[in-house]
Amino acid sequence: MKTNALLLGAALAAALAWNAHAQPAQPDVKRGATLYGQVCVACHAADGNSTTAANPKLAQQHPEYLIKQLQEYKSGKRANAVMVGFASALSDQDMRDIAYWLASQKASTGAATDAEKVRLGERIYRGGLMDRRIPACAGCHGPAGSGIPAEYPRLSGQHAEYTATQLKLFRSNERANSKMMHEIARYLTDVEIAALADYIAGLR
Repeated sequence: MKTNALLLGAALAAALAWNAHAQPAQPDVKRGATLYGQVCVACHAADGNSTTAANPKLAQQHPEYLIKQLQEYKSGKRANAVMVGFASALSDQDMRDIAYWLASQKASTGAATDAEKVRLGERIYRGGLMDRRIPACAGCHGPAGSGIPAEYPRLSGQHAEYTATQLKLFRSNERANSKMMHEIARYLTDVEIAALADYIAGLR
């Protein structure tokens, strides 16, 4: 009986230790704000709403998506010389804290700039291009571009320049951290990419 109790106690202790190790600490949003101010603010603005079209808006993005991207920059799965340098200095907990702080910030709205592009962009975003087996973007990213937490990123209001660049990188497979997006973007023309990016910028 005593042996069984000792074994049970040891098993319970091991399970608790494993669970504590397996479960990441709760995000510290206040710490995330401090880290963001030290590492990210120069390129992505004080509240995560970058004012530079080449740098993405990160405010209100799903934290799971942000964490995944930072981890993949750090591992080299997603290539970007600047971001690899920053991400390599962050621990998993740092990434969580920054990501959850960014998720708590309100995203600024954007605007489309070309009515003709918008019509084509809307057609692709909402209906896809079935002749090339390109699905509707709205199926994964939502009709308003809000995305699906832990699955697909928020797109609404994103800078058109940044969105277009990422679609071209997916198309060429230079951005190789999403096979699904490569299979979609590889069939898009430059005109269609520009139209989609402009339409997405105006989603809200």
